[in-house]
Amino acid sequence: MLPPSEWVVRWVPQIAPGSRVLDLAAGSGRHTLFLAEAGLEVCAVDKDISALTELNGLDAVSVLEYDLEQGVWSFEPGEFAGIVVTNYLHRPLFPNLLEALAEEGVLIYETFAVGNEVYGKPSNPDFLLQPGELLQVFGDRLRILGFEEKIVNLPKPAKVQRICGVLTAK
Repeated sequence: MLPPSEWVVRWVPQIAPGSRVLDLAAGSGRHTLFLAEAGLEVCAVDKDISALTELNGLDAVSVLEYDLEQGVWSFEPGEFAGIVVTNYLHRPLFPNLLEALAEEGVLIYETFAVGNEVYGKPSNPDFLLQPGELLQVFGDRLRILGFEEKIVNLPKPAKVQRICGVLTAK
C-alpha cells in the first residue's frame, strides 16, 4: 500500500482526535488506515470496496460500498468533523461535502489539475481541476488553512491542486 499523501499527513492534526471522518473514494484505503491510526473514526466510501475489506475489521473503520456518481447522497448534514478526498473529482459532490461537514470541520482535498496530461492519466479535462478551482468553489465557505497548485513527484509525477480549510458558520 502506498503511504498517505503528505498533504493529508500535514493537515489531519487539525481534526479533533476521536472525531468521525469521511474518506471519500477511499480506493486502496491508504488514507483510511492513516486516519484510523491517527485516532479518528473513519467511514471509508468507494464504489469498489474489494481493497478495503481488511480495513473493515478495524474498530475505528466502517466501509461503505457506494457509487458516488450514481447514488443518492446518504450522509447527514454536519455528520463529519473531517472529510478527506484525494485523487478523485466529481464536481456535483462539492455542495454535498460542505453540507456533510460539521461546523469547524476540516476539508482536506487533493486531486489532479490541468497540466497533469503531460504526466499521464487522468488527462481528460473533465477530471482535471482548472487553475484555482478549489479556492473558487470552497473559498467563500471555508477558512483556508492551505492551498497549493504544484507538481508533485510522489507517488508519481503529477500536477495537483490541493486545499485544506475549516468550515465557518453555516
